[in-house]
Amino acid sequence: MAQFDLIIRGGTIHDGTGAPPRIGDVGIRDGRIVAVGQVEGDAAEVIDAAGKLVTPGFVDVHTHFDGQVTWENRLSPSSGHGVTTAVMGNCGVGFAPCRPDQRDTLVKLMEGIEDIPEVVMVDGLPWNWETFPEYLDALEQRRLDIDVAAQIPHSALRVYVMGERAARREPPTGEDLAAMRRLVAEGIAAGGFGVTTSRNVMHRTRAGELAPSLYSDVDELCALAAGLNDADAGVFQIIPAPAEPAEVEFPILRQVAEQSGRPISFTLLDVPGQPGEGWRHHLAGLEQAAADGLQMRGQVAPRPVGMFFGLDLSLHHFSSHPSYKAIAHLPLAERVAIMRDPAFKARLLAEAPEDTNPTTLMLIATFRGTYQWDDTPNYEPQRDDRVDARAAAAGLSLDEYAYEALLGNDGRAVFYLPAANYTDGTLRPVREMLGSPHTVMALADGGAHYGLICDASFPTFYLQRWVRDAAPDERIDLPEAIAELTSRPAALVGLTDRGRIAPGLKADLNVIDLAALRLRVPTIEYDLPAGGKRMHQQADGIVATVVSGQVTYRNGVHTGALPGRLVRRGQAALAA
Repeated sequence: MAQFDLIIRGGTIHDGTGAPPRIGDVGIRDGRIVAVGQVEGDAAEVIDAAGKLVTPGFVDVHTHFDGQVTWENRLSPSSGHGVTTAVMGNCGVGFAPCRPDQRDTLVKLMEGIEDIPEVVMVDGLPWNWETFPEYLDALEQRRLDIDVAAQIPHSALRVYVMGERAARREPPTGEDLAAMRRLVAEGIAAGGFGVTTSRNVMHRTRAGELAPSLYSDVDELCALAAGLNDADAGVFQIIPAPAEPAEVEFPILRQVAEQSGRPISFTLLDVPGQPGEGWRHHLAGLEQAAADGLQMRGQVAPRPVGMFFGLDLSLHHFSSHPSYKAIAHLPLAERVAIMRDPAFKARLLAEAPEDTNPTTLMLIATFRGTYQWDDTPNYEPQRDDRVDARAAAAGLSLDEYAYEALLGNDGRAVFYLPAANYTDGTLRPVREMLGSPHTVMALADGGAHYGLICDASFPTFYLQRWVRDAAPDERIDLPEAIAELTSRPAALVGLTDRGRIAPGLKADLNVIDLAALRLRVPTIEYDLPAGGKRMHQQADGIVATVVSGQVTYRNGVHTGALPGRLVRRGQAALAA
């Protein structure tokens, strides 16, 4: 009888702590790492990792799989990029707690904020829960390709406690605050990992209604934090208001950290139009907070937070024009055929966009700053290659150029907008933010923005761009990069049984051919409930992914194994 279930032999082991690598083997039995080094004996399965990296499985602390986890077993695209644990419920949106008459409100919030079609959620969500603990119980029955951990979303909590008053964004009463505080503590005791909220004014329903969590007073945020304090556990995640000066927003974040005594993390971006270089002020604030003994971290994206546009995606230059809206429901081929009619083109180009949601109109207006992709991803484009620059060079108006460009590749042309983290046309601010000891690489948003953003490939990009391909003066050392993908995000949210390669810890691992690592251009697949569409982005070079000792992916192909489970806070610590 084999001594091990799996042995990974002869790889370059990066243990996730930032320590120098070593050549060796990893022996796995019963879902746990039991031996590291020179592992003697045989196994039911052996992976030859000679010349390859062996790393802990990646931990993604910023995802939105809250709905997808209830109707699907594979949490792609994240699981195709080495992620073995995903933390969801971020940005204050999710589906629990929720009374039956509030379901439509939460669905419309998720549709508008995270770009998940309403029909997909109506068809896919089983709603076999009401309270947050009941939601965790429902998730515990699921069998997945990766592990998931859940957080309590503020907007859902506010609607649950305040009903219609929450949607009208009325101030809470003392009783409301006490109820929210109690329910946060109850959710953490049941196994939730934290509470989340958003102050981002772009977070609206598709019709333009603001999320209930917006403009909540500091007293309300502190009531949520007090629930964490009552439970003596959990983390607080927040999106600051990007249009507000950092000098205004950071004191609010700090006050929540001071009152709760719990770890706080927040979205940290180089945002166009933000007064001053707000990200620098946030970094300075993090430095001072650390000196004062506060646990605060900025969540940083490793590349531009980019949006995609196209006829087969959620938005494009003409998606709010009345003539286009009239054909938007048709299959792509039929839309393309209609748009090639000169009479239709003339009618549409004479129109102006119309929408009740100012955010939608604002996003559509940014199409002028997009870049057309061919067959290779380009996340660092040159400004003279923008769509508006190409239009000017061709002697055409933006509308005329965009119309023909969108019809390229039979309507499948893809346009990329580096919306944040690229304000000066370089990634220098990103590198500075990533280099801070008070930040963590995050914000991949897996499970959200199905037709607008495809950032779940962050881990692959991070290793490719900042480790393998970076210039010497900007390169991140490989051991540090692996720690940034594994032990550090795990520690941020309190996952103590994973993120490192050591005997006794959970056997979540990746085998990676760093030289072969390559991202592909996202593709559109109609594989959601009710025939909904989403972007997928594949990667080459990830040789194998292991979850709880079972190989889940080989060279990007799912093996059929579904060892992933819900992780409840507290279980991980006990297991470790």
